[in-house]
Amino acid sequence: MHLDVLDLRRFYYRTRLGRAAQRAIRDRLVAMWPDTKGLTVAGFGFAVPLLRPFLAESRRVVALMPGPQGVMHWPAGMRNVSTLCEETLWPLDTGVVDRLVVLHGLETSENPTALMEECARVLGPGGRAVFVVPNRSGLWARRETTPFGFGRPYSVAQLESQAKAAGFVPERHYAALFGPPSEANFWLRSHGVLERMGQRVSHSGGGGVILLEVSKQVPARPRPGLAERVRRPLRVLEGVAEPTAAG
Repeated sequence: MHLDVLDLRRFYYRTRLGRAAQRAIRDRLVAMWPDTKGLTVAGFGFAVPLLRPFLAESRRVVALMPGPQGVMHWPAGMRNVSTLCEETLWPLDTGVVDRLVVLHGLETSENPTALMEECARVLGPGGRAVFVVPNRSGLWARRETTPFGFGRPYSVAQLESQAKAAGFVPERHYAALFGPPSEANFWLRSHGVLERMGQRVSHSGGGGVILLEVSKQVPARPRPGLAERVRRPLRVLEGVAEPTAAG
């Protein structure tokens, strides 16, 4: 079940904890994709807190929000690039997206397999996607005071298995949100330090969310005829003695 867009907006833009979470995940994503110049970047779920750094140089940025969640105008004060869509039927042509990020979309989906397939459809050859999901062993998945406490948390192995089933190739994974999901001033002030320490120690363990990057590989078309040239053709009568004339 998807969360309401008003609750998501309130968390990320109206609370100190939400802004800290936004900064931690966004910084990790930008480090993974430092250059999107001339590329089409799309986000699904409530990915807008992560998309702003890509507005300047990307050829196009699109924010897709599922119907049960609702939609909001984004970015504020600029031309709207967000749209409401069916969870597994996006208003995008096949293969038009170069980079795709999914936040608060997969773990709350009623049909994650079909959602993964739709992600694969819109990605072009060589395109890359990042799925951001709650870490089932992290603290954030156990607290319903944040959006990461809802839906289905994942382990790295579970997320990679689901991605492979959709035809994706897992490339690398990272973690974020190493600080606790607390509004206490001490922990909020410590978020930056804890995030830097956590990134040095682990790529997945201990973080509140997992970021899995996958790629879309399109197999080469089979060539007509034999795949390999036969260097020594088989002779049907090889090994049989040559016939001799009678008498």
